[in-house]
Amino acid sequence: MNQELQNIQTSNGATFQDSIPVSFGNNTQAIEATKQGVAVCDRSHWGLIQISDDDRLRFLHNQSTNNFNILKPGEGCETVFVTPTARTIDLATAYVIEDAVLLLVSPTRCQQLIEWFDRYLFPMDRVEVKDISSEYAIFSLIGPESKNSIAKLSGITPPDAPHASHQLISLKDVEVRFTVGSGLATEGCTLIVPVNNAAKVWQMLTETGAVPMGDRLWQQLRIQEGRPAPDYELTDDYNPLEAGLWNTISFEKGCYIGQETIARLNTYKGVKQRLLGVRLNGMAELGNVVKVGDEKVGKLTSFTETNEGYFGLVYIKTKAGGVGLKVQVGDVEGEVVEVPFLSHQYFDS
Repeated sequence: MNQELQNIQTSNGATFQDSIPVSFGNNTQAIEATKQGVAVCDRSHWGLIQISDDDRLRFLHNQSTNNFNILKPGEGCETVFVTPTARTIDLATAYVIEDAVLLLVSPTRCQQLIEWFDRYLFPMDRVEVKDISSEYAIFSLIGPESKNSIAKLSGITPPDAPHASHQLISLKDVEVRFTVGSGLATEGCTLIVPVNNAAKVWQMLTETGAVPMGDRLWQQLRIQEGRPAPDYELTDDYNPLEAGLWNTISFEKGCYIGQETIARLNTYKGVKQRLLGVRLNGMAELGNVVKVGDEKVGKLTSFTETNEGYFGLVYIKTKAGGVGLKVQVGDVEGEVVEVPFLSHQYFDS
């Protein structure tokens, strides 16, 4: 943990768990900032993997669901790493730079992915894999004023650009990588900051009005917005189509690990369940069975308490129905709803 950054965050009201700022004691203010202003969340505990050398794009193209061969420096994408049977390992964001690709990966999946890549690297491959997580801090700005915060510090308003596009910019005298996307469905951006300048950049952001937001609130928003996470929605039990990650999958590209299974599921409409939100009338436990009447139709994979009530993520059998479905989750009644992170995807029910 960067001690200087931790000291500043402590002065902002942070409490820590495993060196992660989990709360700033300001949930109502931070939620409002994501809707009306800008919140800043420290995601430095996420993994950052650098893939370099001449075969880097080909390697990632063959290893994951999206099309890397068409990407140019300054561009990026969301992609999913899957097993040969198309079970999900992680949802990652890739940024293609001039001589490498940076992968922003989930906190619990960094080491596993590095070992996974090593398993598929052959002596002739010109690919180098390096964990650079400790060299950078990751700050996500969430909310409609995110770009204005960057403009105040850089003197340049970032142009409208596709998700995961990125460029080097200077915030006052500190060079950072500005990337499009907050990691959630809410608009925003993510900064990749050299670790020795992390405290300075955090202070700049909060002094220009960004409201600090802890990891617990990030997790609450993740669930409300429907971003699937490893160990919850992304496990050996589910594939990326069931998880609603259609926009991360290229159906036109050639062979990759898990491709045959995914292509078959798509071609034969074999997606038997889908990820949705559920509004609940009370507390529920992870893993609770979801029922319609006496019929088991799904499972609760994530749960959170919000200012508006209780909310969860559920996998529901497609034949059971979708949005508007009244369900029983354990002993609690609920209603299935769409979630923003997945709402631009289309399904056959």
